[in-house]
Amino acid sequence: MFQGTGSDVGKSLIVAGLCRLYARRGLRVRPFKPQNMSNNAAVTADGGEIGRAQALQARAAGVAPSVHMNPVLLKPQSEIGSQVVVQGRVVGNAKARDYQAMKPTLMPAVLDSFGRLSDDADLILIEGAGSPAEVNLRAGDIANMGFARATQTPVVLIGDIDRGGVIASLVGTRAVMPEEDAALIAGYLINRFRGDVSLFDAGLAEIGRRTGWRSFGVVPHFPDAARLPAEDGLGLRSRHDTRGTAGRKRIVVPVLPRIANFDDLDPLRQETGVEVILAEAGRPLPDADLVLLPGSKATIPDLLALKAEGWDIDIKAHARRGGKVLGLCGGYQMLGRTLGDPERLESDVAMVDGLGLLDVETVMAGDKRLQPVTGVSLPDGTPFAGYEMHVGATGGPDRGRPFARLADGSEEGATSPDGAIVGSYCHGLFADDRQRTRLLAWIGADASPLAYEAEIERVLDGLAGHLTTHLDADGLLDLSRRRG
Repeated sequence: MFQGTGSDVGKSLIVAGLCRLYARRGLRVRPFKPQNMSNNAAVTADGGEIGRAQALQARAAGVAPSVHMNPVLLKPQSEIGSQVVVQGRVVGNAKARDYQAMKPTLMPAVLDSFGRLSDDADLILIEGAGSPAEVNLRAGDIANMGFARATQTPVVLIGDIDRGGVIASLVGTRAVMPEEDAALIAGYLINRFRGDVSLFDAGLAEIGRRTGWRSFGVVPHFPDAARLPAEDGLGLRSRHDTRGTAGRKRIVVPVLPRIANFDDLDPLRQETGVEVILAEAGRPLPDADLVLLPGSKATIPDLLALKAEGWDIDIKAHARRGGKVLGLCGGYQMLGRTLGDPERLESDVAMVDGLGLLDVETVMAGDKRLQPVTGVSLPDGTPFAGYEMHVGATGGPDRGRPFARLADGSEEGATSPDGAIVGSYCHGLFADDRQRTRLLAWIGADASPLAYEAEIERVLDGLAGHLTTHLDADGLLDLSRRRG
C-alpha cells in the first residue's frame, strides 16, 4: 500500500507506473483505492463509476476498470456535502461530519471489493488517500492505516520533495503515528526530485536515523506526467501552457467551483493549433474562438457561481458576436432556458434560469445515467466513442437538431439554429482523434498528428521505465510476498 505524507504527492502516478512495470513482468496486477474523493470519475463497463485515477491505473495494468478498484468514491457537491458512491452506485449524500460517523459502516464493502480483486490477482497495488498523519481522522479510518491494519498490508510512504520540507514531513508522520500503525510502515520513497540525486544522500541518512525506515528510492521529476489525466482540480490548475500563442485559436474554459470530468480538456491541451485558457474567478472571460463549459458535479450552484462572476454576460456577448459555445454535460444543462431540481438532488435551489443560448429545459430527476457510448456526430457522421455520466433529462425545440446519433439509434444533444451553440452529454469526445479533429475544424484550427490514446500508452511505458531505473522494484515486490 502506498500512502503519502500529504495530498498530491504523486501517489496516483507512482501506482500507475508500478502497475505498468509489474504487468510487463507478466504479473496479474490490480489497482485498488479504498476511498477516493474526486469529481473526475470514469464509467466502468458494468455501469458503475470509480475515480479517474483508478481507471488510468487499470489501463496501466492492462485490465478493464472495475467498481471494486475504488469501492468508496466521494464526489463533493455543495452545501449538502458530498455524494457517496459505494461499489459504483450512489447511496446518498453526506456532510463531512456525518461522513465521519458513516465511514466504519463502509469497511465491509471495502473489504468485499478487496477480496474480489484478490481472487483474480497476483499483485494488488493500493493507493491511500490524504495522509496517515491526519490522526484526527484516524478513528474509523478506511482509507489509510485503518485499511492497512484490517488487511495486514505493508505500507510505503511517499514524500514530495518538490514542495519542500520532505524530511520533516516523513519524520513528522512517524512522530504522530500510533505504534501499531507505524509497525506496518516498511519504508518510504521520495518523489519529484530535481537535480543531482546524490545531493540528498545526507537527507536519506537523516530520515533513516530518525524513523528506522528503509528507502526504496528517489524518483526524479517525470515531465511527461503532465500528459496523463489529472486526478483532481489542483492538478488541472497547475498545468500551465508555456507554448507561444501566435496564430493559435483560443478555447476559454470557465473554471467553476465544482468542475467535473475535466480530463475532457486534456487532449485539447496537447494540440499545437489551440491555446486552452482556464479562466479563474475574479476576472472577465478573455476573447475566445470557443467558450467551452465543462461538466459540473452540482450544476445549479455552479451556474449561480458563473453568474456571480459576470461570466454569463461575457458568454452571451461572445455568442452575439457569432462566437461558438460548447457545453458538455453540466455545461450543456447551463446553456438552456431553465434548469430545475425539484427533488433538491444537488442543492437547496429548485429552479434557475439558464443562459438561454439553447432552446431547451432540463429537469434534474431520475436515475443517474452511467454508460459507455459510441455514435456519430451530426450531420457529418464523424464517429466517436465516449461515455455518459449525469442526472437529468433535457428537452426542447433545439433537441430537434441533435449533436449526435448513438449506436442504439437514439439522438443526443442539441444545436442552435445557426449551429454556433452546441450541447452534449457525452464525455471523452476529444480523446477520440476523429472527433477532436472535427471540433478543431469547427473553430478554424488544424489538428496535429496527435494520436491521443497511443500517446497515453507511450507515457505509461515511459513512466514504468523511469520507475524501474530509480526505485527498488524488486524490494517493493518482496514486500507483497511477506504480506501478513
